[in-house]
Amino acid sequence: MVPLNWYLALGAVLFIIGMIGFLTRRNMFIMLLCIELMLNAVNITFVTMSHYLNDIRGQIFSVFVMTVAAAEACVGLAIIVTLFRNKATIQSDEIKEMGG
Repeated sequence: MVPLNWYLALGAVLFIIGMIGFLTRRNMFIMLLCIELMLNAVNITFVTMSHYLNDIRGQIFSVFVMTVAAAEACVGLAIIVTLFRNKATIQSDEIKEMGG
């Protein structure tokens, strides 16, 4: 059986990788993927603690987080496609204004 600390360390490492990727990359699609990676790292932690404490609330909460992540991905991809159609780029440092 894998110890609890390994799962928590995996969640922390994935969250740190996602955070560093979000802060260093300028491609908006990669930034969206890094946000998804951070949300999945939190889900790993929720499920791990739920299993460790013999409580189902962490698993239920991770299902809600996955639902919000799916909605965030849909809205984020729609925004990225619209920006690419209007500005012909998805680099965040090249986009100066949000409106028209």
